[in-house]
Amino acid sequence: QHLFALNQVSLSASPFLHAQQTNVRYLLALHPDQLLAPYLREAGLEPKAPNYGNWESTGLDGHIGGHYLSALSLAWAATGDEELKQRLDYMLSELDRAQQATGGYLGGIPNGDEMWQQIEKGEIKADLFSLNDRWVPLYNIDKIFHGLRDAYDVAGSDKAKQMLFKLGEWFLATTAKLTDEQVQQMLYSEHGGLNDVFADMYFISDDERYLKLARQFSHNIIIEPLLHKEDKLTGLHANTQIPKIIGMLKVANASDDKAWQQGADFFWKTVSQERSVSIGGNSVREHFHDKSDFTPMVEDVEGPETCNTYNMMKLSKLLFLKTGDTRYLDYYERATYNHILSSQHPEHGGLVYFTSMRPGHYRMYSSVQDSMWCCVGSGIENHSKYGELIYSNTGQEL
Repeated sequence: QHLFALNQVSLSASPFLHAQQTNVRYLLALHPDQLLAPYLREAGLEPKAPNYGNWESTGLDGHIGGHYLSALSLAWAATGDEELKQRLDYMLSELDRAQQATGGYLGGIPNGDEMWQQIEKGEIKADLFSLNDRWVPLYNIDKIFHGLRDAYDVAGSDKAKQMLFKLGEWFLATTAKLTDEQVQQMLYSEHGGLNDVFADMYFISDDERYLKLARQFSHNIIIEPLLHKEDKLTGLHANTQIPKIIGMLKVANASDDKAWQQGADFFWKTVSQERSVSIGGNSVREHFHDKSDFTPMVEDVEGPETCNTYNMMKLSKLLFLKTGDTRYLDYYERATYNHILSSQHPEHGGLVYFTSMRPGHYRMYSSVQDSMWCCVGSGIENHSKYGELIYSNTGQEL
């Protein structure tokens, strides 16, 4: 199965078109220079504006900037709005300035240079939410990798492609002396979908080093049980795992690894059929609960996280394209209508972190200038993708 590009499918008057347009206003309300500030600071350049607050100035500095590249690329492809393209070009030119100042590195991680030097020497101290005393820096740099990939793959920017592979060369050099055991130790820290983007870089370049890197940065302790059809997910931080499996499937597709393909499918079945509620979302307080007891899902105010559904839909799309099986579309459709569409405030465009399943509860929406959560980063991407799976084709057949 193949998809049509977003610019080949247009939405007619509907709640989906309304959500897409509302999201464009949200994107244009964000200030690029504030999103760029962490990258310029870490490159030793003078920022043109102060950092945003919230997560953008408490350790996860720069993560929204990576999502913003993806969001602008998707929104421009979906709408053709030239102001979005101008924003994207400006972001890339300023990020290019920062990357040139560092010789390849691009990131907003506070005092990141010192940390990467430690990593390069094999000095690694990792737990779920930190690596070498920084707040999930691999997760953070994953966002700029994905943003550059989308600026090239979705928006067609050759500059973004050059920057992506410049960052890739830096990453290869930084991790070159690490053993597989040291890399696996690093992967205890949340790292997004690094294996996903490295696999894509292999598809783009045909450079085997990136396929090797993608397999090396796949988290074996999560993958191994899936290969034996074992559900060991209870108690794990839910969204940390889903991007790993997207990458697992891409690595499997690149190397025709049937066992990894089946393992990724087992994960999808387990999460979508046994660990999700009717809206398509999963997890309580960001973690997988015991699948034999959904009481916490009903009682807790922190129900399904929007990020989780965003990533489960990515996995569903890949599995559909691989197999043509419409059960993946059934999940995708249910999650689109009942979770993703409802995660955006229909007037001011604010985005939801948790959708509570607690009867009579309420939702908390983001404020465009003040809220810089993970579900804002993925949320600004979500509402430009309503056209991506309305149609697919097999070359000759619609």
